[in-house]
Amino acid sequence: MNAQVRELLTREAAPFEVIQHRDVYTAQERAAVTHISGRLVAKVVVVRDGVWHAMVVLPASARVDLPALRRATGRPGLELAGETELAELFPDCDVGAMPPFGRLYGLPVYLDSALADHPEMVFPGGSHDEEVRMPMREYLRIERPIVSLAVTAHAA
Repeated sequence: MNAQVRELLTREAAPFEVIQHRDVYTAQERAAVTHISGRLVAKVVVVRDGVWHAMVVLPASARVDLPALRRATGRPGLELAGETELAELFPDCDVGAMPPFGRLYGLPVYLDSALADHPEMVFPGGSHDEEVRMPMREYLRIERPIVSLAVTAHAA
Protein backbone atom coordinates (compact mmCIF):
# COMPACT_ATOMS: atom_id res chain seq x y z
CA MET A 1 0.00 0.00 0.00
CA ASN A 2 1.20 3.47 -0.85
CA ALA A 3 2.94 4.98 2.21
CA GLN A 4 1.08 8.30 1.83
CA VAL A 5 -2.30 6.57 1.82
CA ARG A 6 -1.42 4.38 4.80
CA GLU A 7 -0.26 7.45 6.72
CA LEU A 8 -3.41 9.39 5.83
CA LEU A 9 -5.79 6.59 6.83
CA THR A 10 -3.88 5.92 10.04
CA ARG A 11 -3.76 9.59 10.97
CA GLU A 12 -7.51 9.89 10.32
CA ALA A 13 -8.19 6.69 12.35
CA ALA A 14 -10.08 5.20 9.39
CA PRO A 15 -10.68 1.46 9.32
CA PHE A 16 -9.29 -0.24 6.22
CA GLU A 17 -8.21 -3.64 4.96
CA VAL A 18 -5.44 -4.35 2.45
CA ILE A 19 -6.23 -7.13 -0.03
CA GLN A 20 -3.16 -8.72 -1.65
CA HIS A 21 -3.48 -10.44 -5.06
CA ARG A 22 -1.50 -11.21 -8.20
CA ASP A 23 -0.64 -8.33 -10.54
CA VAL A 24 -3.65 -7.16 -12.57
CA TYR A 25 -3.96 -4.10 -14.77
CA THR A 26 -7.63 -3.29 -15.33
CA ALA A 27 -10.43 -2.45 -12.95
CA GLN A 28 -12.49 -5.41 -14.14
CA GLU A 29 -9.53 -7.75 -13.51
CA ARG A 30 -9.19 -6.24 -10.01
CA ALA A 31 -12.86 -7.00 -9.36
CA ALA A 32 -12.48 -10.57 -10.61
CA VAL A 33 -9.28 -11.39 -8.71
CA THR A 34 -10.71 -10.05 -5.44
CA HIS A 35 -14.14 -11.67 -6.01
CA ILE A 36 -15.81 -8.32 -5.39
CA SER A 37 -18.56 -6.83 -7.57
CA GLY A 38 -17.36 -4.32 -10.16
CA ARG A 39 -19.96 -1.95 -8.71
CA LEU A 40 -17.95 -1.79 -5.45
CA VAL A 41 -14.47 -1.76 -6.98
CA ALA A 42 -13.48 1.79 -7.81
CA LYS A 43 -11.27 2.83 -10.66
CA VAL A 44 -9.50 6.14 -10.83
CA VAL A 45 -9.37 8.02 -14.11
CA VAL A 46 -7.42 11.25 -14.46
CA VAL A 47 -8.70 14.01 -16.70
CA ARG A 48 -7.02 17.21 -17.81
CA ASP A 49 -7.78 20.57 -19.36
CA GLY A 50 -4.48 22.22 -20.18
CA VAL A 51 -2.40 22.11 -17.00
CA TRP A 52 -5.46 21.50 -14.77
CA HIS A 53 -5.96 17.88 -13.70
CA ALA A 54 -8.63 16.08 -11.68
CA MET A 55 -9.36 12.54 -10.52
CA VAL A 56 -12.62 10.83 -11.42
CA VAL A 57 -13.58 7.86 -9.22
CA LEU A 58 -16.18 5.51 -10.64
CA PRO A 59 -17.21 1.85 -10.53
CA ALA A 60 -14.97 -0.62 -12.38
CA SER A 61 -17.94 -1.53 -14.57
CA ALA A 62 -18.51 2.05 -15.79
CA ARG A 63 -16.82 4.60 -18.01
CA VAL A 64 -16.37 8.36 -17.79
CA ASP A 65 -18.94 10.52 -19.54
CA LEU A 66 -16.56 13.23 -20.81
CA PRO A 67 -19.24 15.49 -22.36
CA ALA A 68 -21.25 15.51 -19.10
CA LEU A 69 -18.09 16.02 -17.03
CA ARG A 70 -17.07 18.93 -19.29
CA ARG A 71 -20.43 20.57 -18.60
CA ALA A 72 -20.27 19.85 -14.84
CA THR A 73 -16.74 21.25 -14.48
CA GLY A 74 -17.12 24.11 -16.93
CA ARG A 75 -14.00 22.88 -18.73
CA PRO A 76 -14.77 22.39 -22.44
CA GLY A 77 -11.26 21.12 -23.22
CA LEU A 78 -11.44 18.24 -20.74
CA GLU A 79 -9.81 15.01 -21.96
CA LEU A 80 -8.25 11.88 -20.49
CA ALA A 81 -4.70 12.27 -19.19
CA GLY A 82 -2.02 10.10 -20.75
CA GLU A 83 0.24 7.54 -19.06
CA THR A 84 3.25 9.89 -19.14
CA GLU A 85 1.24 12.46 -17.19
CA LEU A 86 0.11 9.81 -14.70
CA ALA A 87 3.71 8.82 -14.02
CA GLU A 88 4.58 12.48 -13.37
CA LEU A 89 1.51 13.24 -11.23
CA PHE A 90 1.77 10.05 -9.13
CA PRO A 91 5.49 9.23 -8.84
CA ASP A 92 4.89 6.96 -5.84
CA CYS A 93 2.33 4.78 -7.65
CA ASP A 94 2.33 2.22 -10.42
CA VAL A 95 0.84 3.81 -13.54
CA GLY A 96 -2.89 3.10 -13.49
CA ALA A 97 -3.01 2.12 -9.79
CA MET A 98 -3.53 5.54 -8.23
CA PRO A 99 -5.49 5.64 -4.97
CA PRO A 100 -8.55 7.95 -5.01
CA PHE A 101 -7.08 10.55 -2.66
CA GLY A 102 -6.53 13.66 -4.74
CA ARG A 103 -5.76 15.66 -1.59
CA LEU A 104 -2.42 13.83 -1.47
CA TYR A 105 -1.55 15.10 -4.95
CA GLY A 106 -3.25 18.51 -5.01
CA LEU A 107 -6.08 17.36 -7.29
CA PRO A 108 -9.85 17.73 -7.02
CA VAL A 109 -11.80 14.46 -6.96
CA TYR A 110 -15.14 13.78 -8.66
CA LEU A 111 -16.88 10.70 -7.25
CA ASP A 112 -19.64 8.91 -9.13
CA SER A 113 -22.85 9.26 -7.14
CA ALA A 114 -23.79 5.58 -7.66
CA LEU A 115 -20.50 4.50 -6.08
CA ALA A 116 -21.03 6.95 -3.21
CA ASP A 117 -24.30 5.19 -2.34
CA HIS A 118 -22.55 1.89 -1.48
CA PRO A 119 -21.57 1.08 2.11
CA GLU A 120 -17.94 0.39 1.20
CA MET A 121 -15.43 0.89 -1.57
CA VAL A 122 -12.44 -1.09 -2.82
CA PHE A 123 -9.73 0.88 -4.60
CA PRO A 124 -6.12 0.54 -5.79
CA GLY A 125 -3.51 1.05 -3.09
CA GLY A 126 -0.86 2.41 -5.44
CA SER A 127 0.35 -0.86 -6.94
CA HIS A 128 -1.03 -3.53 -9.28
CA ASP A 129 -1.00 -6.25 -6.62
CA GLU A 130 -3.22 -4.90 -3.85
CA GLU A 131 -6.49 -3.18 -3.12
CA VAL A 132 -7.76 -1.26 -0.12
CA ARG A 133 -11.25 -1.83 1.27
CA MET A 134 -12.82 0.80 3.51
CA PRO A 135 -16.25 2.10 4.50
CA MET A 136 -17.58 4.67 2.05
CA ARG A 137 -18.58 7.02 4.89
CA GLU A 138 -14.91 7.11 5.97
CA TYR A 139 -13.69 7.79 2.45
CA LEU A 140 -16.22 10.62 2.11
CA ARG A 141 -15.20 12.06 5.48
CA ILE A 142 -11.49 12.02 4.68
CA GLU A 143 -11.40 12.99 1.00
CA ARG A 144 -14.55 15.13 0.70
CA PRO A 145 -14.89 14.51 -3.06
CA ILE A 146 -17.33 16.28 -5.33
CA VAL A 147 -20.14 13.71 -5.66
CA SER A 148 -21.64 14.00 -9.11
CA LEU A 149 -24.20 12.36 -11.39
CA ALA A 150 -22.22 13.72 -14.36
CA VAL A 151 -19.39 11.22 -14.15
CA THR A 152 -20.54 7.89 -15.56
CA ALA A 153 -21.74 7.28 -19.10
CA HIS A 154 -23.13 3.76 -18.77
CA ALA A 155 -22.04 0.36 -17.55
CA ALA A 156 -19.57 -1.40 -19.80
